[in-house]
Amino acid sequence: MEKIKCSVGIFAHNEAGNIISLLEAIENQELRETEISEVIVVSSASTDGTDQLVSSFAETHKNVKLLTQAKREGKSSAINLFLANAQEDIAVIISADVIPAKQTIEKLVSAFRNPEIGATGGRPVPVNEENSYLGYIVHLLWRLHHRMALIYPKLGEMIAFRKVMNSIPKDSAVDEASIEAIISEKGLKLKYIPSAIINNKGAENLADHIKQRRRIQNGHLWLKAHQHYKVVSQDSGILLKVVLQELKEMPDTFFKLTGAILLEVFCRLLGSWDYYVQGKNPFTWEIAHSTKDLNQPKRDRKQK
Repeated sequence: MEKIKCSVGIFAHNEAGNIISLLEAIENQELRETEISEVIVVSSASTDGTDQLVSSFAETHKNVKLLTQAKREGKSSAINLFLANAQEDIAVIISADVIPAKQTIEKLVSAFRNPEIGATGGRPVPVNEENSYLGYIVHLLWRLHHRMALIYPKLGEMIAFRKVMNSIPKDSAVDEASIEAIISEKGLKLKYIPSAIINNKGAENLADHIKQRRRIQNGHLWLKAHQHYKVVSQDSGILLKVVLQELKEMPDTFFKLTGAILLEVFCRLLGSWDYYVQGKNPFTWEIAHSTKDLNQPKRDRKQK
């Protein structure tokens, strides 16, 4: 059986703490039906040694290439630079602050044997400890993301897609959702693969958490206005359904869950204020620094 070739794009701004761990995780992927032809790192105005680390890694890994941007123009702009240089018809895009499990790329890319599939996404699993309230909220949000994606695919953190576009809107602050919109417009299907694990890091302080969540809400409002696409997390009926599922399975978390919902409502109100009143579009966003020290997860996570 002929292998499905893919181009992998990594998008970095000052990711020296995680970039080598990520590159090693990609090089060590367990592949059977898939082949990674190239790994392109797009580094946007990095000043912390990220570029030097990637260049050094590329000396012994000839399929790794470094592209640099002199200034930050947003992740969507970096993705467009990757798309302009990627050789394969299947693209995998990865934020530089995550670590995929060993079979994640195989699972995401092998799904394209079905010609109806246009994009695939895995399950982000945070490495944050749950013994703090904010740690609980981080895990809760990604559990709800998982529940929603089982109802209707919602792709994030790391996705694979058919390169049916030359570019995505450079002003989008929610790049994966913009790709979802384009793929859906082309009449292709989205596929959520929950066993394709992507380890990520949620905020460890309230200021960073609010910063992230309000920016995402702002980006989703921009997406709805400019690409006429609404992600599943903006559907109040589905949101209510997954929250009730969470409460049914963990009734003892009622008060913690209520507090988390109120915080999310507050963040969404801030994001709506930014978009509708302030006219902001944070496609080049302020970094939430507490999400950036992921390194390797402390414990192995089994793939289902």
